[in-house]
Amino acid sequence: MFSQDIIQRIQEITTHYPAGKQKSALLPVLHLIQETGNNSLTIAQMDEVAKQLSITPIEVYEVATFYSMYNLKPVGKHVFEVCHTGPCMLNGSDKIVEYIFQKLGIRNGETTADGMFTLKTVECLGACGYAPMMQYGKTYREHLTPAKIDAIIETCRGK
Repeated sequence: MFSQDIIQRIQEITTHYPAGKQKSALLPVLHLIQETGNNSLTIAQMDEVAKQLSITPIEVYEVATFYSMYNLKPVGKHVFEVCHTGPCMLNGSDKIVEYIFQKLGIRNGETTADGMFTLKTVECLGACGYAPMMQYGKTYREHLTPAKIDAIIETCRGK
């Protein structure tokens, strides 16, 4: 299923870990597969990762479903991951999620019809003092307001 180049890259990643501990390579291998595909993981891909790492498929599924950084279905070009744990909720992240719904017409886990935006609520992103906050790509946006969301959307549309 994977190209020879991908298999070689997986093998190279596993060399960073002790012999017999290839399961330790699971996170970076899943990132590799997700990044070289359509920014999501399929069951078939996860099964092949299990085969390549000599682990069981359920071990891959457990990791892929636990961490919000892995997408189990195709996502938009821009993924808005809004923190919804205690400090962010107390500071209005639920209102930010609702505003994004009003603005883009998508709920948690949905993607806009044009494929530009996906909304995900996620567990703590480690910026509690800057709540409410979200991550898109590798960018953190903090102290969110509707005006800041509007600016982020416009910036993303310009890319």
